[in-house]
Amino acid sequence: MHALTLKISGMHCGACVRRVTTALEKVPSVAVNSVEVSSAQLQYDPAQTNPAAIAAAVEKIGFPTTSN
Repeated sequence: MHALTLKISGMHCGACVRRVTTALEKVPSVAVNSVEVSSAQLQYDPAQTNPAAIAAAVEKIGFPTTSN
């Protein structure tokens, strides 16, 4: 498993956190460690997915991302 921190823009409340958490949990082989108003910490299996696909899942629901 690889660690990934996503910086997420546009999140303002607990509902945003829940939406992002739900979107991340739908990506195969992603284990969400935490989601806060401006970032998400997670682990993923590089054989199953990649940071671009993970970011795309969050961006699809309307939140721009950058990764570290």
